[in-house]
Order: sequence, then structure tokens, then C-alpha cells
Amino acid sequence: MERRTILKTTAALAMAMGLMAAPALAQETLKIGAVGPKTGPLAGGAAVTHWPNIALWSKEVNERGGIDVGGTKYMVEVIEYDDQTNPAETIAAVTRLATQDGADFILAPYSTGLNLAAAPIFDRFGYPQITSTASTDRVAELSGQFPNLFFLLGQNSQIVGNAVDILSKLRDAGEMGNKIAMVNVADAFGIELAATAKPIFEGAGFELVYETSYPLGTPDLSPVMKAAKAAEPDAFIAWSYPPDTFGLTEQAIIEDLNVKVFYTAVATAFPAFKGRFGAAAEGIMGIGGVNAESASFQDYAARHTAATGAAPDYWASGMMYASLQILEQAITGAGTIDRAAVAQYIKDNSFDTVMGPVDFDENNNNPAYWTVGQWQGDAFRGVASTGREGAVAPMLKAGWK
Repeated sequence: MERRTILKTTAALAMAMGLMAAPALAQETLKIGAVGPKTGPLAGGAAVTHWPNIALWSKEVNERGGIDVGGTKYMVEVIEYDDQTNPAETIAAVTRLATQDGADFILAPYSTGLNLAAAPIFDRFGYPQITSTASTDRVAELSGQFPNLFFLLGQNSQIVGNAVDILSKLRDAGEMGNKIAMVNVADAFGIELAATAKPIFEGAGFELVYETSYPLGTPDLSPVMKAAKAAEPDAFIAWSYPPDTFGLTEQAIIEDLNVKVFYTAVATAFPAFKGRFGAAAEGIMGIGGVNAESASFQDYAARHTAATGAAPDYWASGMMYASLQILEQAITGAGTIDRAAVAQYIKDNSFDTVMGPVDFDENNNNPAYWTVGQWQGDAFRGVASTGREGAVAPMLKAGWK
């Protein structure tokens, strides 16, 4: 009887101690909402740039014990939604994360159009929106309307302006003529870039011998390329999204479009682009780029590949990861998960990222970002930026073989 009493007492004491210890062992959790295309025309681009970086970042955060918030570590739980490349679905998903799922923070969606569609919802519920795949010349207007909307990729006029500068130098050196064929995807991204580019090209003395737009997801781009070739341009410029970047390049090879500069936009920087076109990709220019020799980028690329099984792209992948670093550093720096305090910290501070230092000036990435890249050898190397180090000299496109 005495032994049984001792055992019962010991068990009761252990249970009581366990109950007392339970709150101390409980793990705090941050709910992070993530919205982006898993289906629809932009699913392929998001599968390269958007989703893998969210997986990498959340894995790394949790492996090191969570995000430090005022001395308390918070593990990260990601709640994902597929917006089907549909602005209405983006809006619905962000709203659900805010009102039903109780997300502490919501990551910016993928692409210019989907970010702009979701901006009023982020603003309504006070979430900082750190975009890494949106570019626009309306940064001042939009940040005035939505004070917690931040842009990492910069402004279209700078992206276009640097591309025009490169073409102007090649023309003025007698290496190419002044006839341009320019096309764009009929989406917020392509429409704004084309509208920005036309007067800049014309102001620099270039002649636009062919212009057209095409719907997002157009399956057959051969008529576009046939018409562009018939105009006999010296350079071909496409403000394109991933499906059409691949499609236009394929048609250029089929038609043997003979230009000194061939430039496509989003997805030109994807490793899969070089994998698809091989040696024919050599000399193709496009939006973005990186300092491929940067130790920081190389370390990030190695971690990305090890964790996700695929290499990052040479432009917005790094910016997407940088946006997550900025959010984490702002939460830790503010010492709170209060969204207003975190947004203010982003405005007031600079951040160390895999793409270099980031300091927002009126919600726009300052001081520098890559604008033009080119496939040279084994990497899509930056050839122009607004101040980043490591740019290489551009080269002419020397055919497709």
C-alpha cells in the first residue's frame, strides 16, 4: 500500500510539473499568407521566382529556431492560395487570409497586375506589401495612395532608359542601325512598359518600324514574329511575360530573325531559358540581371538549389528572397508583430539582402537595382543598373547558331 501511494504521488507530481511546463514549451507561431499563380498563364513564372523562395525562406527561418520578436522566437506557418493568374482570385485570397485565416503578415503576390489589384486589400487591413515582381512608373502615386506598398524592382522609365542607352551606344558606334520592332503582352506590365518605351526610343532617334500587342496566354506567336521580320528591324524588343518570352524566342529562331539586339523581358533570366535554347540564347538581352560573381548571390543560389532542387533565376528570384529578408529584419527590428510598426520600420531603415543593400526612398528601392541583363556564357549577367557593381559590357547578337 505504501509503495502504491508513493507511485501515485510521484505520477501526480510529474503530471502537475508537465502541466506547469506546457506553456513554457508551447511554440509561438507567425501565420504568413502567400498568394500567387499555381495555375493559369503566369504559373510557370511563379513556379520559378515566387513559390521556391517562400519555401526556402520559411525552411531556413524554422531551422534556425524562428523569427526573434522582442526576445520571443516565432516559428513560421505559411498558408498558400492559388490565384489562378486571376486578379479577382488574388483579391479574394488576400481577403480570406486577412479575415478568416488570421494571417499576421501576407506576402506580396506575383506580377505587376496582380500586385496592383491586391494593393487596396493590403491597405485596408494594414499589411505591408513588399513587391518583388512589380515595376511601374506610378510608384509615387501608388505609395501616396497605399502608404505601405513598397517596390523593389524600380521604375519602368529607368528599365527602359538603360535599355535605350545600350542600343544608342551600339548604334552610335556604327554596330547597328536605328530600326526597332517592339511588341508587348496586353497586361498591366507590358502595356505600361510599351507606353513608356515608345517616346524614349523615338526621342533617342530610333524608328519604330513595327509595333503590336497580344493577349496574355496567346498560344501562337508566329504571326507576330513573321510581321516583325518583314519590317526588317535592327533590334527586336518584347515587353513579355514567361509564356510569350519562350514563344517569341522560339519563333525568332524558326524565322531566323536577323537582328543585332534581341531583347525579351520576364523569364529571359530563367535558367530554363538557357536550358531550352542552349547556344542560341547567347547574346539575348532582357530585363533584370545580377552580379553573377557576387559571393552573396552565389551563396544564395547554392542554398536555393539545395533546398528546392532548382536554381534561382538571375533577376527577380533574388529580389523575392530579399523581400522576405526585409520583412524578417523589420519584424525583428521593430520588436513586434504590429503591422503598422513593421511598415514604419521598413520606411525608416536600410536592409542587408542577397541582392545588396536596400533602402526605400518614398517606398521605391534605393539606391540601385539591375535593369538590363544578357546571356553571356553560363549566366544571365547584368549589363546595366542604376548603381549596382559588377556589370559586364554588352555584346551584339551573332545569329542563332
